[in-house]
Amino acid sequence: MICGRGEAKMKKTGILLFVFLWIFLSCSQSRVEEGSIQDTINSIIERQQTAWNDHDIEGFMAHYRQSEDLTFQSGGQRLYGWETLLNRYKTNYAGEKMGTLTFSDIEIKVLSADSAYAVGRWEVKQEDTAANGVFTIIFKRFPSGWKIIHDHSS
Repeated sequence: MICGRGEAKMKKTGILLFVFLWIFLSCSQSRVEEGSIQDTINSIIERQQTAWNDHDIEGFMAHYRQSEDLTFQSGGQRLYGWETLLNRYKTNYAGEKMGTLTFSDIEIKVLSADSAYAVGRWEVKQEDTAANGVFTIIFKRFPSGWKIIHDHSS
């Protein structure tokens, strides 16, 4: 059977409508997932702040990937590995030296469904002193969840 002009036009219109609807739904899904990823990463940062303020270095470190590939840069130094970073924190901040940590001015950028980064400010107030700076943290999603794979704090 041969379609008339009206039927062909309706068919083209239907196809175009389907394509636009598919694009709209894809973009909406992407925005929803981006917001969900940002919420998850923001929650991780909040849990790190809470762990630090509870003097729980291991709890703070739980959000870093336990790997020799983990990198941390600060004060002109680059460290490799989860264990190395844990030892650095234990040496430099154990007990009352941990003070009170506050993260602020946080911006989270989603790069893909499995990677994102966060930038912001940090401040540690101790009894008589305060230190502060900025950070960039790179996150990657693993089967076990989102983990920090790189931290640059200055």
